Amino acid sequence: MTSVLQRLGALLLGFAAWALSGSASAEPYLAVRAGLKCVACHVNPTGGGLRNAVGNAFAQGGIPANALPETLQGWNGSLFDDRLRLGGDLRTATTRTAVRGQPTSSVGGTEQTRLYADVQLIKDYLGAYLDQQVAPGKSERQEAYVRLSTPGLGWYAKAGQFYLPFGWRLQDSLAFVRQLSGVSMTVPDKGFELGHESDEWSIQLVRSNGPGNRGNVTGHQTTAQAIWMQPWGRIGAAAAQVKSSAGDRQAWGLFAGTTTGPVTWLAEMDLVADAGYPEGKRRQLATLLEANWLVQQGHNLKLTSEYLDPNRRVSHDNKVRYSLVYEYTPIGFVQLRAGTRKFGGIPQNAVDNRRQAFAELHAMF
Repeated sequence: MTSVLQRLGALLLGFAAWALSGSASAEPYLAVRAGLKCVACHVNPTGGGLRNAVGNAFAQGGIPANALPETLQGWNGSLFDDRLRLGGDLRTATTRTAVRGQPTSSVGGTEQTRLYADVQLIKDYLGAYLDQQVAPGKSERQEAYVRLSTPGLGWYAKAGQFYLPFGWRLQDSLAFVRQLSGVSMTVPDKGFELGHESDEWSIQLVRSNGPGNRGNVTGHQTTAQAIWMQPWGRIGAAAAQVKSSAGDRQAWGLFAGTTTGPVTWLAEMDLVADAGYPEGKRRQLATLLEANWLVQQGHNLKLTSEYLDPNRRVSHDNKVRYSLVYEYTPIGFVQLRAGTRKFGGIPQNAVDNRRQAFAELHAMF
């Protein structure tokens, strides 16, 4: 009887973890802290979404403060001799915003729920991947592609709809660097990606539709990224060129990550030049500096400083954002986050100088 109750309890706990499961986004500081590449823990070679067996093991033993119940340990999402891998996550949050001269507002609820699947059509050579957002609102496909690779993923190619590689794949898609580049885990594109993974290098070259384009009918986007891996950290560079009837764009990014003692650092700088303005090209700049302090196992304190210059020809129009976020991971697959953000901008614009506080529940399987 006791054994039956234990199994029932484990099943209910597992269902609860699934029902609460969260974010489709990776946290790159974890990879830098552990000295791992994105592909070490994720099915997608450029990170994010469904985790592989190593990623699931790391989520259970390398991050949380406490171990999962024994009956739940060992989950790696694999079925049928690793030919089918399943996963999912959900994020729910409450955010309170204070704007000078206006009533304080609060919003809350489910931010996203996603389900993942990866099928090995020819094991270690040919696979098909799906990332489907099922809530809130109507069901929407985020990623859907086929992937051809060599064993060990030295070389790979994928075709379909996927997230583009450009800079850090941050959990926060509203970070200035992600907004300016237009590349985040909420903006997939359709195209073809060729990649190479080795001990020291992660390289991608992508030909895709580009924002607002319908294939080669109205334009296209070419994206390239290279990351150099070393024991002390990593340095990356990215470039993108968009051809569009709405106006061409050129973007460049530099990013790096390293660890000093208990603190893991991320930095990124993006430059964007947009055509189609009366004054000619509009040049924009965004920067990010992030520090993640491992207070102790399962406890991370994140501090970020961001800067955005939306037009380098105009003086005093820059914006800043400072964040302080505490992340607590009590057990594998479940994380609690709470934080505050201070925005700064043109003094006359109260919204640009708002303050936010938020609490978030993120779980995943």
